[in-house]
Amino acid sequence: MGWFSGSKSETPDPTSRKDRQRCWDSRDAYFTCLDAANVVKPGDEGGACAESKTTYEGNCAKSWIDYFNKRRVLAEQQQGVLAQAKNQTQSAR
Repeated sequence: MGWFSGSKSETPDPTSRKDRQRCWDSRDAYFTCLDAANVVKPGDEGGACAESKTTYEGNCAKSWIDYFNKRRVLAEQQQGVLAQAKNQTQSAR
């Protein structure tokens, strides 16, 4: 495993357009599965989305997975706050 080894690393290269697209596609497939299982927080689905989760984790860098998962939870929380604010606005009229 020296400098001149011919083996390619197994981690995705975020600078490669093809690898980024593969990551985004697998993220979308995993999140679609989570939506179908009515799960907001990734990792709470049990074995429901095991195959798409494995693909997602294999195609994306760990830092990207952390970012996407946190962003999903925050987006759901924001939707709840916006819906609550809309209801309060309508009831105040």
